[in-house]
Amino acid sequence: MNEDDTVPHTHADDPLSAAVQQRDINILSMVRDALQSSNVMLAFQPVVQAADPTRPAFFEGLIRVLDSTKRVIPAKDFIAAIEPLPEGRIIDCLALELGCRALAENPSLRLSINISPRTIGHPRWEQIFALGAASDATMAERLIVEITESSAIEVPDAVSDFMDRLQVHGVSFALDDFGAGYTAFRHFKDFYFDIVKIDGNFVQNISQDADNQVLTKALISIAQHFDMFTVAEGVESEAEAHYLTHAGIDCLQGYLFGAPQLKLPEIKQQRTA
Repeated sequence: MNEDDTVPHTHADDPLSAAVQQRDINILSMVRDALQSSNVMLAFQPVVQAADPTRPAFFEGLIRVLDSTKRVIPAKDFIAAIEPLPEGRIIDCLALELGCRALAENPSLRLSINISPRTIGHPRWEQIFALGAASDATMAERLIVEITESSAIEVPDAVSDFMDRLQVHGVSFALDDFGAGYTAFRHFKDFYFDIVKIDGNFVQNISQDADNQVLTKALISIAQHFDMFTVAEGVESEAEAHYLTHAGIDCLQGYLFGAPQLKLPEIKQQRTA
């Protein structure tokens, strides 16, 4: 064995790793520049009623970060990298700020906004919420905060306390990506989520996939037992929508019903979830 074979490769002699690392550095730099110049927007995706897909129950507000040419930087390229950094808190706060503005401008709008686990209890986020609630008496009851299942497991006490503080004001909570993690039911019973959003992996090809059918029916049954409103994520075909509707799902979300759009569509009267 050559002595050089025992030495770990560095980025200097691994062009692919060096290129990936440089790409990540460049993207993070673009995100930081965008945040400093407030080049962020919300994209709105409808969550439609299964009984009448022409009517949204609410919209999900998804943060979009723009580079210097106003092109969207794909979230998948940076979100995992910035989540543990201060920029992750900034993005969550900006998403809420933009959400509060949209709610104030559209009195018929019901909107969900995502929050990452490290932002739960963040003073700036709660200050933005307080200002929004003070300026619009109906804002809190039209706001839905989405918390991922993995977040609920990671910091259950913090999540529970956070939910208690905001539910007093009428805020609803959605458990996002339900089924993707391993929620302990001793915690699940204590959270009092209003909505559960079933992970899109269980929805994919559900009209043909017997495993997904069994698992999704079980998740719907659990949600119904706890009197929670159900949403199926990632619906992309009429066959999937048809099966889910007959399985008892309340709402459907996915590209079949609309991609996220930077301009909020005209809102018909929304049903309260």
